[in-house]
Amino acid sequence: MIETDIELLKGIANQLRIHSIAATTAAGSGHPTSCCSAADVMAALFFGHMRYDAKNPHFHNNDRFILSKGHAAPLLYAAWAEAGLFPAEDLLKLRTLGSDLEGHPTPRLPFVDVATGSLGQGLGVGAGMALAARLDNLDYRTYVLLGDGEIAEGAVWEAASLAGIYKLNNLIAVVDVNRLGQSQATAFGHEINVYRDRFKSFGWRVETLDDGHDLEEIMEVLSGVGLNDQPLVILAKTYKGAGVSFMQDKDGWHGKALSKDEAAKAIAELQPSARPAAGVAIPAPNQLPAPANAVPAGYPPLTYKLGDVVATREAYGNALARIGETDLRVVAMDGDTKNSTFAEKFAKKFPERFTECFIAEQNMVGVAVGFGTRGKVPFASAFACFLARGYDQIRVAGISLANLKLAGSHVGVSIGEDGPSQMAMEDLAMMRAIFGSVVLYPSDAVSTEKLVEQMALAKGICYLRTSRPKTPVIYGNDEQFPIGGAKVVRQNAGDKVTIVGAGVTLHEALKAADALAKDGIGVTVIDAYSVKPLGKSVILAAAKKTKNVVVTVEDHYAEGGLGDAVAGELSADGIKVTKLAVRELPRSGKPEELLAKFGIDAAAIVKQVKALV
Repeated sequence: MIETDIELLKGIANQLRIHSIAATTAAGSGHPTSCCSAADVMAALFFGHMRYDAKNPHFHNNDRFILSKGHAAPLLYAAWAEAGLFPAEDLLKLRTLGSDLEGHPTPRLPFVDVATGSLGQGLGVGAGMALAARLDNLDYRTYVLLGDGEIAEGAVWEAASLAGIYKLNNLIAVVDVNRLGQSQATAFGHEINVYRDRFKSFGWRVETLDDGHDLEEIMEVLSGVGLNDQPLVILAKTYKGAGVSFMQDKDGWHGKALSKDEAAKAIAELQPSARPAAGVAIPAPNQLPAPANAVPAGYPPLTYKLGDVVATREAYGNALARIGETDLRVVAMDGDTKNSTFAEKFAKKFPERFTECFIAEQNMVGVAVGFGTRGKVPFASAFACFLARGYDQIRVAGISLANLKLAGSHVGVSIGEDGPSQMAMEDLAMMRAIFGSVVLYPSDAVSTEKLVEQMALAKGICYLRTSRPKTPVIYGNDEQFPIGGAKVVRQNAGDKVTIVGAGVTLHEALKAADALAKDGIGVTVIDAYSVKPLGKSVILAAAKKTKNVVVTVEDHYAEGGLGDAVAGELSADGIKVTKLAVRELPRSGKPEELLAKFGIDAAAIVKQVKALV
């Protein structure tokens, strides 16, 4: 670039600083010093380097930008305001109830792909976006701006590892090494070489900026983006509060808005060299064809026979491979459990659409969210208990309104001999608590496959709970399983009790129904395959016929699972629910032994029904 362009970028950087200070002072809260440290990098990216249509943030081949250090949100908002997307005066509405310019970025804004602010998550999402670009033959690049404090998060290194393994040269991380954390200096301060060596060990090309405020140096480094087959990280040595002498590189300023007098003093220092970005020519993205992300007209039919014995985890793999034939949006990933979750069926059939994420569940969730932002329907699978490691990523995905499909296998004591560390006993509670989530728990192969179809067609976060034991097919191939429904599997006039089960416990309830019938006790059996939203109307109608006597049975802890879902819904109608669930710490044993020991097998159901009757 010529000198005048560099001077202009310096002026834009100071204008971004002014906007950030003014906005946070107006709000009375925020992180102006964290904005100031990254302002020069931001000016270079948005007004000297990245290729994007400023009027159309959703254009499919725009370069993508993720502000992983989401507390610097005012800086991001300032950049888009200077790019002309909305009036700069709107920045003064920061953090107010009526404004989408929130304290940390959310996708309520058209230029934000994912919510950030829970530190350490942006790089994983960026890896998913970079993989999607490769799959779709697009040449957009994904830029992720991280703070040095968040580099302490293990999820960052999970993402760094995966990006290095897959040689994602369309992924660029920029680390704002400003030395100061929230409560004290970071572990390594300005020791750039520590970060350099760590990223290099994960297969990244590393560029260091001894002065992360030197626009000429920044632009020179950016000119080398994409030179080889490695992901690139730029380590920029910066100063918190840069540009404002009384707070630059000073302790005690994190998350502190300036008073009106302090803001006026800071702006007066910055104003003489500040320049607006109006009229700056932003490089346009290449007009490459958009990916084929259309919803299919339908899916191939099922071919099961009643009585076939199939584990629902295997049916999940069958479903992925089947719907993948016609639904080109579907991609899958797994955490090195694909031969147990049966995601390997999809991987073998569509290897270009499958990503092995290895044993790094936090990053796997982030990668899936990244794919989802690019119009894909990502199915990520692992043992359900290990998805708990990625719970913060799942939680933030809810804030992002992400299109994310999760499948957790090996649930409950029914997995048997592996013991409690492998048994998901909390996953229903975990996933029910996510905003907007759908939680599904099929009992046979047909219901599993039909629910996978529903997941692919639904928007948002869906969780499928699959079991290890093989169970008989009890539904015909044409049976429908709408989200929010439930099935009456057994019902006769004069039934005394309504039994609600799901997964393996549905089959135990059917065995119990047969045993009770021999004693002249009729029971209604409900398959609550949709735990959230619950098929309340079906369960309530059955309950009324059995004089409001309801028993739930689940292979899950008593807290937060199926029983609580049913009890919570029916309590408004004055119905009390008796819950059979696992109430002790599990242990190793044979599945049938464990179901009996923890009181959720057919014999336990019979005993409970007789006690109620």
